[in-house]
Amino acid sequence: MTAESTSQNAIQTAKADLRRRLLNARQAIPPPLWRQKSDRICQHLQSWPYFHQARVVLSYCSIRQEPDLSPLFQHQRPLGLPRCVGREMAWHYWSPTSMPLQRGTYGIPEPHPQLPPVDPALVDLILVPAVACDARGYRLGYGGGYYDRMLSTPPWHTVPTIGIVFEYARLPSLPKNAWDKPLYGVCSESGLFLKD
Repeated sequence: MTAESTSQNAIQTAKADLRRRLLNARQAIPPPLWRQKSDRICQHLQSWPYFHQARVVLSYCSIRQEPDLSPLFQHQRPLGLPRCVGREMAWHYWSPTSMPLQRGTYGIPEPHPQLPPVDPALVDLILVPAVACDARGYRLGYGGGYYDRMLSTPPWHTVPTIGIVFEYARLPSLPKNAWDKPLYGVCSESGLFLKD
């Protein structure tokens, strides 16, 4: 085994341990506090002028006590939600008046495949779910690599991305691999933190 592969294995082990501890902490948040923290995140995003200027925003449906962004879905704006297709994500326009969401891969609510696909050229902002983010914008995901693969390819790699976490999971630094790319910013209940 090379020194590089040993180092990568150590990083993966550190990520897995941190992921487990942070997910357990998130599951322990009492529902009323979870709702309050989620609403604060939505307020920070809604008070950001760029959010209102974005033509299309890509978001996600909350699972496993992720911050809930559904209050943002009530506004009349083009919104895209993901659907897992193999090892990739397909994005579809969705609104509360669209077809109901259906359970997809991993039990995640997804838009119906017959809904119109999002035109990537119109996407101005991506709200990215995360287990944790750090002060440099690096993200700890769930380990499936869906967002990492997507954000490293055209046309997505130039679209501003905001990691969505609760404040306890906004850390000074995270273990990272050479291929990890930082996000444009992080939003928690404490505020919206953009890279300089």
